[in-house]
Amino acid sequence: MKFVAPWLYYSVLRVLMFAVPLAILLSLGFWPWAAAVIAALLGLCLSYLLLGKSRQSVASDLYRARHPDKEPANPDSEVEDLALNAKEQADSERESKSQ
Repeated sequence: MKFVAPWLYYSVLRVLMFAVPLAILLSLGFWPWAAAVIAALLGLCLSYLLLGKSRQSVASDLYRARHPDKEPANPDSEVEDLALNAKEQADSERESKSQ
């Protein structure tokens, strides 16, 4: 089975939970604006009740994307860190020789 991104799975289910009641209500002859409001409320309630796991999965993926475990590799900062470490080492060697 292929991997489906959690946000895509959650989004498709949310759209279906709105579109299916909307289509049913429109086919029953409700006014379009009333059908849209009722379908939106039904979709909201159904997604809250049935999609808790998916919602949590999407939220954790977003959190991981915003808070990575380690900093992204940046060659400039690595060079700067090496230069600062070399300077500190040279300063400490100079201090130890002068004493």
